[in-house]
Amino acid sequence: MGKVIVMNGVTLDGVMQSPGRPDEDTRDAFEHGGWAVPYGDEATVAKMGERMGEDRAWLFGRRTYEQLLASWNERGGPFKDALNDTRKFVASSNPAAPLDWPNSTLVYGDVPAAVAELKESSPANLVIMGSGILIGSLMAADVIDEYLLIIAPLVLGTGRRLFAGGVQASLRLVESVATGTGVLMATYERARD
Repeated sequence: MGKVIVMNGVTLDGVMQSPGRPDEDTRDAFEHGGWAVPYGDEATVAKMGERMGEDRAWLFGRRTYEQLLASWNERGGPFKDALNDTRKFVASSNPAAPLDWPNSTLVYGDVPAAVAELKESSPANLVIMGSGILIGSLMAADVIDEYLLIIAPLVLGTGRRLFAGGVQASLRLVESVATGTGVLMATYERARD
C-alpha cells in the first residue's frame, strides 16, 4: 500500500499560492507570485526527490495539473520528462475534463473515496503538489498520510493557505532540516490513534 504525500512550499503564514512564477496563480488579485524562488537550493530539491521515492504517481487537482505541466513542458529539461513519464491522477468535478498530458487518469465523483481506493490498491506513493482544494477535501476525509512542508522564512499576509477552511488534523513531526537559505523542511505524519 502506498502513501498519500503532500509536498508543498509554504510561507510562515501558510500561503501556498503561486510559489514558482509571478503569473502562476493570480486568483483574488494575488500579487506576490514567485515568492519561493529565492529560497530554492540543492537541499530542497534533494529532499523532495527523497520523499517522492522511485515508486510514485502524481495526484493533482485539475488547475494544478494544467498549469504545472504546461509550464514545465514549455521550459523543457529533466522535470518535463519526469512529469510526462510518471503516472498522473487528476481530480476534477467535471467527468469530461480533458487530460492533455500522457499517462493521465481522471478521478471524479467522490474523490476522497477514489483516492483512498487508489492508495489501498497501489504500492506507489501518490504525491500531491499544489492542489489546495484537493488537499482540503482529502484532509477532511483523513486520507493524507504525510506532509513535506518547505517553509520559507517569509510572511505574505495574503494569499491562499494550505490549511484553510476549518479542517483539523493532528500531525507528528518526524524530521526537520534547515537549509542555508533559511528554509525549514519539515516532514509530518498524520497522528492516528
